[in-house]
Amino acid sequence: MIALGIDLLEIDRIRRSLESPRFCSRVFGPQELEQLSARGFPPQSAAACFCAKEAFSKALGTGVRGFLLTEVQLLREPSGRPYLSLSGSALRLAEERGWRFSVSVTHTKQYAAVVVAAESKGE
Repeated sequence: MIALGIDLLEIDRIRRSLESPRFCSRVFGPQELEQLSARGFPPQSAAACFCAKEAFSKALGTGVRGFLLTEVQLLREPSGRPYLSLSGSALRLAEERGWRFSVSVTHTKQYAAVVVAAESKGE
């Protein structure tokens, strides 16, 4: 492991923000929106997606700068396993460092948390 990022969020904060179409279009990527919509847009899942973007930025060491939030998507395989899908500047920053990312997601009724680990592609 090279770097680690973590984020924790109160689900109620996202629940209120989800009422704004502008918020959703600025934060969630197209595949995220598709997966969230297919599941009825559960606030805890939307909060986890938001946390993943923050945790990614912390692992990267940039904070939320140099890429768009929509370029970092928390997606799920058919098995339910979460993974990060990067595009645009987020992908470029990861490739420049030669990093790949692992992600772990959890939530309760009140909180969502995500841990992102960065590791060298060469390891």
